[in-house]
Amino acid sequence: MDLGLVREIGSKALLAGGGALLLYWTITAVKLVLSARGINPLIKQFFTQVAAGRVDAAYLLTTKTYRQHVNRQQFIRYLAGLKLNRFRNLKSGRPRLQEGNMILTVKLIAEDKEEMPLDFTFTKVDDNWKIERIATLNANAKS
Repeated sequence: MDLGLVREIGSKALLAGGGALLLYWTITAVKLVLSARGINPLIKQFFTQVAAGRVDAAYLLTTKTYRQHVNRQQFIRYLAGLKLNRFRNLKSGRPRLQEGNMILTVKLIAEDKEEMPLDFTFTKVDDNWKIERIATLNANAKS
């Protein structure tokens, strides 16, 4: 075989593989974005309810499973321990799919630029997203 022919076939195979990888990545990204619709409004609603002192309304944004493991008093203590009134803004990360759940890291940002990342795990319940788990990343407190 001619060395030039081998190089040409190798280059074409490499280009085809790169194109297939790019197509796979694009399809995966689009599926992730489409499946994550509704999560950002839920996060906003959650923090709006908490800021307004409507903890019960925020608690009802969680799944039944969450409420079976974390009672209302534990939820209130967890939120109080976070000292959310220090934070004025939040920045949402990229959603990640894991075992049918969507995980989103949200960074709460204080005026002094202090950040507190929280991992929210969401699950679909009757075509609506609900909070399945909230985990504090920089501390051992988990809810």
